[in-house]
Amino acid sequence: MALILQNIDKIVSLSDREKETILSKIEIKHYKAKTVLLNAGDICKHSYFVNSGILRSFNINDNIVEHVLQFACEGWWIGDMYSLITQKPGNLYVEVNEDAEVVLLSKENQEELFQEIPKLERFFRILTENSLVANQERLMDNLSLSAEERFEKFCSKYPTLIQKVPQKQVASYIGVTPEFFSKMKAKMLRK
Repeated sequence: MALILQNIDKIVSLSDREKETILSKIEIKHYKAKTVLLNAGDICKHSYFVNSGILRSFNINDNIVEHVLQFACEGWWIGDMYSLITQKPGNLYVEVNEDAEVVLLSKENQEELFQEIPKLERFFRILTENSLVANQERLMDNLSLSAEERFEKFCSKYPTLIQKVPQKQVASYIGVTPEFFSKMKAKMLRK
C-alpha cells in the first residue's frame, strides 16, 4: 500500500475504490537535494507528502536570515498553509534537504477529493488541527524554554533529523544563531 494511503488510513478508513480515486489524483515526483519546490511570493498550489527524504519550509527575513519553520521527513506533510488555503502569495520556501520522493496533491484535486470522498475533509481537518497544536506548542516553547531546552526537545522529537540536517538549520529551527548554537552544543557536551 502506498505510504500516503497508510497515512490517511490512520485517521479514516478507505475502501479500495476510494484508494484508487486518491491515487488517480496525486502525482509522485523525485527531487534532488537543494531543489526548491515553492518560492516565497508564489501561490502554493500543492500539499506535499514525503514518501522518502527530507523537506523543510523556511522564510528569509529582510536581513537575509533564514528562519526554519518545519522539517518534514517520511510520512509527513508540508506546504505553505496560508498560501494554499487563501490562494494568495505566500512567504515560505519549501526546499528538498535530502533527495526525496514526494507526493503532490494539488489544491484543485484536493477539493475534488473532498466532493468525491467526504471523509477526506475530516482527515485534513484533523491534520490541520494537529498542525495548529504543534505550532502553538512550538510558539510557547520559544517564549518559555531556554535554547538548551528547545534543542533537547528537538533532539527527542526528531532523533533521526539531528544527524541528517545541517547544524545551521537546526540552530535556525530552535531560534538561535549558528555561532550561539556551536557554543551551546560544546557547553552541553562538557556537562
